[in-house]
Amino acid sequence: MTILYLLIPLSLILLSLAIWAFFWAVKNDQFEDLEGPAYRILFDEDENDLPKEKRGAAHRTGSETPARPDANTPSDDDSEPPR
Repeated sequence: MTILYLLIPLSLILLSLAIWAFFWAVKNDQFEDLEGPAYRILFDEDENDLPKEKRGAAHRTGSETPARPDANTPSDDDSEPPR
């Protein structure tokens, strides 16, 4: 019976710690985008990989994305030589 004097305050401390951790996560936007990471693997070049400050600017200016090789120039992985 005397163990309850230890277990009840300990459980209240753990409960308050869990509540604090939940509110900290909400305050720091840990639950902002729940579906984004699941779909991120499907796209090669994703704007979500950029910092928030550069996302809109890169989309408008076209910077921060790797350049596509020209379709008319041969590359090392072409199966046929150019004619």
